[in-house]
Amino acid sequence: MKIWIPFITAALFTGIALAEDLPDGTVVPVMLSSGLNTTRDKSEKKIEGKVMQDVALPKAGNIRKGARVTGRVVNVTKGSSGFRIVLKFDAIRGEKRVVHLTAALLAVASMGSVSDAQSPVSLNTDITPKDQWVTKQVGGDTVSRGLGKVASRDGLVGTWVEGSSVLAKLTPNSDAGCPGGPGYDHEQSVWVFSSGACGTYGLKNVKIVASGRLPPYGEITLASKDNIEIRGGSGWLLIAIESK
Repeated sequence: MKIWIPFITAALFTGIALAEDLPDGTVVPVMLSSGLNTTRDKSEKKIEGKVMQDVALPKAGNIRKGARVTGRVVNVTKGSSGFRIVLKFDAIRGEKRVVHLTAALLAVASMGSVSDAQSPVSLNTDITPKDQWVTKQVGGDTVSRGLGKVASRDGLVGTWVEGSSVLAKLTPNSDAGCPGGPGYDHEQSVWVFSSGACGTYGLKNVKIVASGRLPPYGEITLASKDNIEIRGGSGWLLIAIESK
């Protein structure tokens, strides 16, 4: 039996079946439109964002830039011992199509850090076209758009594609909480993040104390001695993990 799917849905998901799980090791760069604040937020608050770069799938097809990512706040704790917020992403959604998502967190960046990564390191923007800019990724990699190259201090790690898309092979960092595994053997869509981005950026005193890789799977915990406030426009580098 044939199933008719509107064009706008197919445009956001190509080569993905209805209600399919996202393959283990697939990196998804997300801008969160929802803000987070441990003073005000409560459990079951809905959170939402969008995919910021086309995401190629291991076998065939892709998730298109602009697809909607949803999740929720699982728990919020606050007191003299500090502040914690637990959240979980659950799906990537089109109008008629849903991809189930169980994801761990590689890195999260403030709105300001995201903006910095999209700005040239040189101030000569009046005479330099955007496709020739040199920019600095969240985590330190250098993007030379004119050359189409992305480099870390250890050498070339990826490519820049017209349209502000960055493809890079992830670099494991076990000490920081990114031990490697599925998805680390090929270039992936990282948007404004470096190949070795791991942890928090531009978020004072905020730490990732649980990335979601271990039980309870997909539950991401951020902690700080102060109130955690992350404004809408923050960047999140997620990696799909096998549903347990």
